[in-house]
Amino acid sequence: MSTAQVVVTVVGAAMAAFSAASLFSGAEWTVKPLADYGVPRSWWPWLAAAKAAGAAGLLAGLLVPVVGVLAAVGLVLYFLGAAVTVVRARWFSHVAFPLVYAAPAVAFLVLAF
Repeated sequence: MSTAQVVVTVVGAAMAAFSAASLFSGAEWTVKPLADYGVPRSWWPWLAAAKAAGAAGLLAGLLVPVVGVLAAVGLVLYFLGAAVTVVRARWFSHVAFPLVYAAPAVAFLVLAF
């Protein structure tokens, strides 16, 4: 595994973990947009858990590469779904945020293959 792959993995895991923690803690900058987009409040813990699992999976991928690949695919799909949710809510100025969080997972996949 290259140094670049390790750095991208750790950065991606940190970003996903930060995003999960901010949702778990109910940080206003995270939960207000979700409410504005129409995401049901009952989904929030599950969404945070999915991000936390993705972060853990990326780190586990340092030891078991296939786990990291699966976690990266899951995070890419998660954040693409988030981007679609933002577009459906017509908050076009917010589309970049989920894509920024997806970028390290995409970079991980590029470096993995």
